[in-house]
Amino acid sequence: MENYQELTLKQKSFFRSGQTKDVAFRIDALTKLKELMSSHEQDMIAALKADLNKPETETKRAEIGLVLGEINFMIENLSAWSTPNEVETPSTHSGATSFIVPEPYGSALVIAPWNYPVQLAVAPLAGAIAAGNCAVLKPSELTPHTSNLLAKMINENFPEEYLRVVEGEVETSTALLKEKFDYIFFTGSTGVGKIVAGAAAKNLTPVTLELGGKSPAIVHEDADLDEAAVRIARGKFANAGQTCVAPDYLLVHRKVKDQLIGKMKEVITNTYGENVSENLDFPHVVSERHFDRLNEFLRNGEVVAGGHSDKSRLFIEPTILDHISWEDPVMQDEIFGPILPVLVYDEIAEAIDAVVERPKPLALYLFSDNEQVQDDVLNTISFGGGAINDTINHMTSHYLPFGGVGNSGMGAYHGKASFDTFSHFKSILKRSNK
Repeated sequence: MENYQELTLKQKSFFRSGQTKDVAFRIDALTKLKELMSSHEQDMIAALKADLNKPETETKRAEIGLVLGEINFMIENLSAWSTPNEVETPSTHSGATSFIVPEPYGSALVIAPWNYPVQLAVAPLAGAIAAGNCAVLKPSELTPHTSNLLAKMINENFPEEYLRVVEGEVETSTALLKEKFDYIFFTGSTGVGKIVAGAAAKNLTPVTLELGGKSPAIVHEDADLDEAAVRIARGKFANAGQTCVAPDYLLVHRKVKDQLIGKMKEVITNTYGENVSENLDFPHVVSERHFDRLNEFLRNGEVVAGGHSDKSRLFIEPTILDHISWEDPVMQDEIFGPILPVLVYDEIAEAIDAVVERPKPLALYLFSDNEQVQDDVLNTISFGGGAINDTINHMTSHYLPFGGVGNSGMGAYHGKASFDTFSHFKSILKRSNK
């Protein structure tokens, strides 16, 4: 039975030494992390190619570039974020001042997923460092090359009492969750998120859950269909659809459905080639279990684009399914693959009701220039975050906290939100005895 009590005790002891609270210490650690990311760029490209067949351009942009941008943003702003903030004091408290002190929790556990195994591991780790915590990182066992590389990068360059990568299967995560960490940050499925939340509750440990759900792309009748087709295809089929904020399904006004599908078929061909199976850069599905689940969805509705698969390569072609109903298996859970079902509506109220009646999604995308439609959708539907006339790019901004709501998660990170997530804000009233 795996036991990580000694590791957690070492980190708690190191945290009590006070070193991690020093802002200069944190900036040094973030700088070293940035340098490791840069010096191991080719290693990360190779690892992600081996694990997911991820193309170099996508790795540089979505895995390495995004994280380096986050770290640079933290380094630039950390001194200001860490400074106690004086606030107003009520007139009834004469002779007193009030201020809020951001302080680290202590030792944080970060459990990362397999779909963006560098970005979704290192970005929250950087947040934990910026806030002044010690941290244990558990990467996904489904991307072993990347997991091994992260362990090498961190464990050979930081002391284990400060930062440590622990590799292993599900049993390793289970064992880590039995330890009393001061904060837990988990990215993954809603089902596993409930298990993590249950384990955290036993120790009253605060937790951030970055989960998923069925994120809709609503295309209204006034949408620019050329732009919508490009942006939906890009957001859906990047990383073979294995993106938590990918459009999970299309909800399209009946008048423009056929036009939009036609334009999306053109975009898929222009982006990936006439025969996607010959495109050696198209990412593969992570495992046979996920392939089998996705392959069953190809039986739903009518395949109007794509539909081919090859289990020997864990390859599934970018696919569009028409004539789908809400009762079809493909509409019951998050797809997390390169399959896009299409449903229609006649009135925007009908589309809004369909989304509201289901669990709150992590993301929502609306394609319309009608401000009344925009207001109706934004003011009526609860979702983690999203975009109007675009997909997935909201999660690349340092200025927009990224996270879910309800079944799609709790808490947020990115930019200052990462610092805030891993910090407790201590309120102080200071009175004079004079």
